[in-house]
Amino acid sequence: MLPEVHEFLGCRTPDAWVEAALRQQDVMLIDHKNCEFKAASTALSMIAKYGAYSDLVLMMSRLAREELVHHEQVLRLMKKRRVEWRPLSASRYASGLRTVVRSHEPVKLVDTLVVGAFIEARSCERFEALVPHLDDELGVFYFGLLKSEARHFQGYLKLAYQYGDAADVEKTIEKVRGVESGLIESVDGEFRFHSGVPSNL
Repeated sequence: MLPEVHEFLGCRTPDAWVEAALRQQDVMLIDHKNCEFKAASTALSMIAKYGAYSDLVLMMSRLAREELVHHEQVLRLMKKRRVEWRPLSASRYASGLRTVVRSHEPVKLVDTLVVGAFIEARSCERFEALVPHLDDELGVFYFGLLKSEARHFQGYLKLAYQYGDAADVEKTIEKVRGVESGLIESVDGEFRFHSGVPSNL
């Protein structure tokens, strides 16, 4: 699945982000926990908004349960490592991607699914970038998550093609890919799991 993820994304994670993540593993874990909760919340919101789409509801229901399990797993790791939760500002990543989502249906749904595919693909790619540099416990955990994020990426993309016109979906993918690469490769004011290159290096 990783070659498919790499082909989908417009760029790889910069080495400077990996270095920042290794130096700020407490922030990485806290923000990762927050991301898992947001992913579950997003899936539940999709169910509430698009209840008539049975395939979407089934996938999002499974996804929400899985993301909440991941949320609990990260929380347990934080507790074991004595990383106390503290409020963190949200990164610009998700809001930056949402700027390309059109405001009218049914293309709003399709654009939202494409954005979801990019978020999951990037999460997968970030876990891959981190795994070789982590201690055994965290490395094994993140390697397991890498596979589930790749599966989620495929699920979001499949639904986008199911509910949208293929040519329009391709155009949206190209548009989002450009925005996503810009967010990942540009300088960012703070380190977060989906941030660009942190300026406080």
